[in-house]
Amino acid sequence: MPRPIVVGLDASPESVAAADWAAREALLRGLPVELVQAWPRLPEGHRHAEADREGRRWGERVLARMEVELRTRHAGAAVTTAQVPGAPAEVLTAAGRRAALLVLGSRGLGALRGFLIGSVAQTVLSRSACPVVLVRAAADLPPAPAAEHPAGAPPREVVLGLDLRRPCDDVLAFAFEEAALRSALLRAVHAWNPPAGFEHGPAPLEPAAAARLLVADEERAEAVLRPWREKHPQVRVVHQTVRGSAGAPLAAAAVQAGLLVVGRRDRESAVGLHIGPVTHAAVHHAACPVAVVPYR
Repeated sequence: MPRPIVVGLDASPESVAAADWAAREALLRGLPVELVQAWPRLPEGHRHAEADREGRRWGERVLARMEVELRTRHAGAAVTTAQVPGAPAEVLTAAGRRAALLVLGSRGLGALRGFLIGSVAQTVLSRSACPVVLVRAAADLPPAPAAEHPAGAPPREVVLGLDLRRPCDDVLAFAFEEAALRSALLRAVHAWNPPAGFEHGPAPLEPAAAARLLVADEERAEAVLRPWREKHPQVRVVHQTVRGSAGAPLAAAAVQAGLLVVGRRDRESAVGLHIGPVTHAAVHHAACPVAVVPYR
């Protein structure tokens, strides 16, 4: 059985947008979609048990309606639903162990503050064994001028956050596969930080020497990308170097992108699970869907 694309559905506009994105992705990949709704179970005899049963029946109707809508909008999509007892973060994390992708909604906070990653999504994002894609509701996104995406325009590019310190194969493979599925350009963005004291240290680095270091860094990036270009010769790749932290430039590069791909090291720190500063910036500020790929 092929692994499904699992969507966390709670009837919010963000989760509805996530379900719609997942159905399109499922058609590209030839995979089924599973809409999962977590419902914490109350103990028998609880004074709110009747209200809980009515709530669960309402949730079942939401799932059934979304299933019909997806099958109608995306002909050929294989869609199933499941209402699973348990805490949402636990249910979705468990679903990720058998899924090809987990797709969740993300709520907007405004142009300056970015997007909100709720406690459930944050937990799932930190623990998921499979890639997690965060999708914004259409109402959260700034409208794009019609002239920017005319009919017949090429597909929107896939942007990859390339980490030269840990150029993980899982992240690279996911980004190249997504670009190939969409017949889209892949833009690989990596950050270059000049040596300490480059401009104002006791012995500032000569511009020519700094330029040589930058060229060497770009050559490393090209070396990382080369075998993947050879595996996917149909994917056109553009390599972009930015100075300083990659977080804000990644979000800027993805303004008109169809997907931003970043990595998350699968480990636990002394202060608990976390997703890393660049990935944190990407999921909070990129307007397009963001795929977070775990790696070791």
